[in-house]
Amino acid sequence: MKKQESFEELLTRLEDITSKLEKEENISLDESMKLFEEGIQISKKCNQQIEEAENKITILIKQNDEIKEENFIKDEGNNDADF
Repeated sequence: MKKQESFEELLTRLEDITSKLEKEENISLDESMKLFEEGIQISKKCNQQIEEAENKITILIKQNDEIKEENFIKDEGNNDADF
């Protein structure tokens, strides 16, 4: 079973693909399409890992001199969290 690649490893591979697609002059259309498809799959994996990390985020709120831990709830309409 293949280990899950880290976000950083995926991002590095995506950067390599992007660079190759931008700079290679002697790349065939078939190879370009394969690289593009791989890049899309990597992008999906990165987004999935980001979503998983967001689901684990907790926000500490000080209420009545007590620290209360609450789960982070992502506002789908807004990318900024309200603190």
